Order: sequence, then C-alpha cells, then structure tokens
Amino acid sequence: MKVKALTALLVAATCALSLAGCAHRRGPAPGQLTLGMVTDVGGLGDRSFNDSAYRGLQMAHARIGAYVQVLQSRSAADYQPNLTALTNLHFDMVYAIGFLMGLDLDQVAKQHPQQRYAIVDAVIDDPNVVSITFREQDGSFLAGALAAMVSKTHHIAFLGGQDIPLIEKFEAGYTAGAREVDPNIKVDVKYAGSFEDVAAGKELSNLLFNDGADIIYTAAGKVGLGAIDAVKSRDGDYIIGVDSDQDALAPGRVLTSMVKKVDVAVFDVARSLQEGKPMHGHVEFGLKDGAIGLTDFRYTKSAIGEANLARLKAIQAAIVSGKIVPPDSRKALAAFTPVPL
Repeated sequence: MKVKALTALLVAATCALSLAGCAHRRGPAPGQLTLGMVTDVGGLGDRSFNDSAYRGLQMAHARIGAYVQVLQSRSAADYQPNLTALTNLHFDMVYAIGFLMGLDLDQVAKQHPQQRYAIVDAVIDDPNVVSITFREQDGSFLAGALAAMVSKTHHIAFLGGQDIPLIEKFEAGYTAGAREVDPNIKVDVKYAGSFEDVAAGKELSNLLFNDGADIIYTAAGKVGLGAIDAVKSRDGDYIIGVDSDQDALAPGRVLTSMVKKVDVAVFDVARSLQEGKPMHGHVEFGLKDGAIGLTDFRYTKSAIGEANLARLKAIQAAIVSGKIVPPDSRKALAAFTPVPL
C-alpha cells in the first residue's frame, strides 16, 4: 500500500468530518489490517444504523489493532466515488453500509475482483463480497408483542422510512408480534418516504398519536429521531427505537429499542479476516445469534411489569426454538396465525 497516498487522500476526505475524526493521520503500519467504510446518506450521528456500524470499526481498532477510516456519503451520488476511493487505496476490507449502496457496490466489485468488500442489509452475488443481513423480523416480533402488552388503547403504530422489502420485515414482524398477544389489536402503518427527514418523523408521529395509537415503533433512521422528539411531551405514550439502543434519548418515553447489532457483524467480518478465515457469501444474523433483540428496559421495567417480561421471555424462547416463525413480508404476515404457548 502507498502510505503517503493513503494518508493524503484520507486526511483530506475525513478531517472535515467532525464525527468520523482523523484518528489515523499517519496512515497504517506495515502489515496492519486496514478497514474502510462508506456510510449511507444518513451518515454518522444518526444514533442508529450508521453509528452502530461505526462502533464495529472502533471495536476492530481497539481489539485487533485495525487501521480504520470512514468516508461519509452526503448523497447517493457519493456512493460509487467513495467506494472507488477506498478500493484504489487497497484496504483489506471495504464496507458498504446500507442496501442503498447495492447497485453501486455490485458495479465496483465487478471492476475490482481482487478487492474484498462487505455490505450490510443487501445480498450481492459477487465472489468478493460478503453480504450481511439480519432477521429483523425476529426482534420486531418481540417489539410488537411488548407493545400489545403495554398498550392501554389496543391501538399501536409502525413508522417506516422508505417502503421497501427491508423495512417490510420490521413492519411484518412487529404486526405479527402484536397479534400474537392481542389478535384484535389495531396497528396503523405509515411511511415517511425518507430515512433522513427528522421533521417528518415528528409530524407523522404526532398524527399517529392523535389518531389513538399510544405506542409507535420506528424503523426509519433519522426520521425516528423526530418520533422520539415528539413523544417527549406526551404523557403515557411511547416510542420503540431501532438499530441502536435509543432508550436514553427520552428516558421513560422510549419503551425499548429493537437493537440490530451491526457493530457485532462488522467486527466479526474484520476478525475473521484478521484470523485468516475470511467470510464468504451471504451471512445472516438473528435472535439466536444474539445479534438481534430488545434492550434491558432500564427506564421502563416498572411500567412493563414482571408478568409481561416473563411472557416476553417465553415468546423469545419460542422464536429461538422455531416454534414461532416471525413473518418477513406482508404476504407472510397475511398467512400468520398466533401460536399457543
């Protein structure tokens, strides 16, 4: 690797990014594992998906001594140039964070067959790409079950970012989980059409609350931050956060967060590479792997109650054992029936 060239480009690209920082201005040492990451348009600071992925890079730096760098994408037009920039500098692994980069990564990976890549939330059928996906429906099922247990109005809601198959997994799992507990519960669904519009998140959440829902599960990136802002002034209503632990963003008003441990997946890919056993193909993480789940309810345990927590634990065990198979699409949701436990 040409260390001087690497240093010059990456310092220029990242020094202006206050969140990514410039922790490695001197470039990597000879033989050091090098990991580059391209964020999606949500960027660092979303307190959700991209931040979780970045924590995985930080883990790799702290635990296995990797040299790490991040290039942030301000728009979709940045994806391919950012991926190409890291590729041209021969990073040992280049991560594409988010399904939005799927087409761009496919093109870049085909042009550079010797470069290793990993993508989160998409499956790319190229031999040099590790595709990382999650069983979001598993954790979302638990979120829906908990919402149905706690709801006083028997009316809850789901707020998604873009209406795409990935987010449909969250919606279907959540709705099925709620029906597992209360077959007659009302579940409203709205989509913001964006993962970045914080103001829309607040506006749509207030509409859903005003229509009678008292718990809203968000799967919408920064849109979810608007939803959390909305619930701060509402007594008795809750938001369920997503991807990262968002409970502390509104203590007592965020019922729980459906944590998707992108950081663990990012780190596992790096560690396997460091150990000379690189991952290949499609790797899926779920509840059984500890990569999906709810938070520890540190602010809301008393509001939930021990009986509900015990019931939730039984539902989780049923998912892990295969007795309950959460649906991953609206079509699968239509065929879902509650399972007696």
